[in-house]
Amino acid sequence: MKSYLIGIDIGTGSTKAVAIDTRGEVLSTAQITYPTLVPQPGFSEQEPEILWQAFLTCLKKIVDHLQQQPDAIALSSAMHSIIPVDKHGNPLMNMITWADNRSSEIAARIKHSSLGEVLYEQTGTPLHAMSPLFKIIWLKENQPALFARIAKFISIKEYIWFRLFQVFEVDHSIASACGLFDIETLSWNTNALNLCEITSEKLSTPKPTSHQRSGLKKDIAQALGLAENTPFVIGASDGCMANLGSFATQPGIAALTIGTSGAIRVSSTTPTFNFGAMTFNYVLDENTFISGGPINNGGIALKWYVESFLKRKLTSPADYDEIMNDIQPVNPGADGLIFLPYILGERAPLWNSQACGAFFGITASHTQAHFTRAVVEGISLALYNIAQTLAESGLTIDQINVSGGFVHAENWLQILADIFGKPIVLVREEDASAIGAAYLGMKTLRLITDYQSLKPKNSRTFTPNPDNHTIYRNVVFPMFRSLTKNLTLDMEIRHEMKISYSITNS
Repeated sequence: MKSYLIGIDIGTGSTKAVAIDTRGEVLSTAQITYPTLVPQPGFSEQEPEILWQAFLTCLKKIVDHLQQQPDAIALSSAMHSIIPVDKHGNPLMNMITWADNRSSEIAARIKHSSLGEVLYEQTGTPLHAMSPLFKIIWLKENQPALFARIAKFISIKEYIWFRLFQVFEVDHSIASACGLFDIETLSWNTNALNLCEITSEKLSTPKPTSHQRSGLKKDIAQALGLAENTPFVIGASDGCMANLGSFATQPGIAALTIGTSGAIRVSSTTPTFNFGAMTFNYVLDENTFISGGPINNGGIALKWYVESFLKRKLTSPADYDEIMNDIQPVNPGADGLIFLPYILGERAPLWNSQACGAFFGITASHTQAHFTRAVVEGISLALYNIAQTLAESGLTIDQINVSGGFVHAENWLQILADIFGKPIVLVREEDASAIGAAYLGMKTLRLITDYQSLKPKNSRTFTPNPDNHTIYRNVVFPMFRSLTKNLTLDMEIRHEMKISYSITNS
């Protein structure tokens, strides 16, 4: 058999592993899903041990299937997670995920302080409850006894890395998404450390995304069927890896992903700052920043709508195709029905944890298919809104390469092309973040000289319909943006009313 690498992505809803050879051919895949815990409204947690077991299971499935040792294993993971651990690496509580909003008031307070813009431009991380910086401050202010016991604040990838090699190390990419890391000096940021009253000793040692280790513990190597000297590459964040895995590291090509959440990102040699929209700037490697914005409400918003109102399940590509076929006869813009998809608050470009969803323009002529199309368009328009802020910040997008669970639905890809007015290129259906990790591993092992030598195979392009794009650009999107802006105050009032009602009835 040909030699191969494994890229493995530790995501929010699942861990996915992909084995590819040096020509980019996919040889095997594995995926393990797991739950998210919501102990109270606004909280989002996961059990680290469950994610560790999912990581091991995915690797073992690949190795058992191929019956051959990989050249290397490279890691990708979701950003913004935090696990307080003791000096032995034992978790002192569940992992807090990116979706956790418990620190939203702290984030808002610091965002509007004199330090806010300085922190954003030094760390490249938006000032939002997703940021580990604010999660640490929340723990300090709300759980001081626990805070005093914490030896390290680490991410899920650092936890996995520690379990593998018994060292606390973090790649520059994950570090650049935690609000505590200076993206220019590639070191821990003094202003951020002072703000949460910790020293750099409470954090892992930063390493380049090409950093590698070998020397697995014997019991782990035996359980996985791997040689103890198998190289592991620390890799980068899932967002940066998705750009790499989607062949979107050249100027003018954006990567768009829709999974549970969603994002659109472009590659640049320098950071792109926009404090109003808080464009993120995360490190891929020493020469590359990935700039863009994430939405909270990607596939999860469609899943919520389909399961809650249509009483159907979205568990397979055929389920997505069926939903998309239902909306095919409905006109672009859903005949004036607009959906604001902010059912879980929103990140870019609103950065408003109090944002909520809404249907606008309902008339007696609207059918179930109109509502379904409005939901799909609302998610797509939220991503287009980010693309517009990127353009306003000086970044050019000529083509959009897509990945994520939704890519099986061709009608959705055509809707995206019509909304963006740009070619939408389906480059692959496998997990782009795991593939990107494998590519980074190839470059680290010098199996390829640069990422530009990688070319998509069997890509498919969805060309925008000019008439449909005109409708979206001139009518639907301006209304979507206007509604979002004009309802912001009412969303915040609703949030305060909900808190007041909960207190009154508790």
